[in-house]
Amino acid sequence: MLLFDDVTRDGRLWSVRYEEESDNALFTVFSQWNDVEWLREFFYQNKDDLTRYFKMTDVNEAIYDTIEESDILQCMILDLSPDADLEQLFRPLNNNQAAALLLDKEKAKLKTRGRHSSWLRLYAIRLEKGVFIITGGAIKLTASMAERSHTLQELLKMEKVRNFLLEEGIVDKQSFSDYQNSL
Repeated sequence: MLLFDDVTRDGRLWSVRYEEESDNALFTVFSQWNDVEWLREFFYQNKDDLTRYFKMTDVNEAIYDTIEESDILQCMILDLSPDADLEQLFRPLNNNQAAALLLDKEKAKLKTRGRHSSWLRLYAIRLEKGVFIITGGAIKLTASMAERSHTLQELLKMEKVRNFLLEEGIVDKQSFSDYQNSL
């Protein structure tokens, strides 16, 4: 069973709370992106990708950029005004997709700023227009999510949540609300 936390307290943005985790996926990923030791280990393990795709060799610079971008993204997510349009933040996971699909897989990232494009990604399932469930997030340093185990894991999480929603008959905001009220 999966649990869901109402991030915005208005039913527009939710985050999965996986059984094995002490916090929801959104807060877990923001915690990682602000943990210097975790980031140092991550960037040393993925230094080849950092250099190949972003032409960056300084791990400390990558850590600084990640924390800075994480703070901006966190403010954007947690300080959403009631009339903010989440459709402007989240985009289809597949860059070539034109129309929305049932329980579509989505991503959120910052616009290119400064020295390089953002490598931070939040991943979500779109319940319906303007309503999203965050499934996780990652530092994406490669062109395809399938290229690295940590981003592939995020794909698997999205699929797990999507399958759970379908199995429970959750296909829109109303059926999600009905499910939440039944707990």
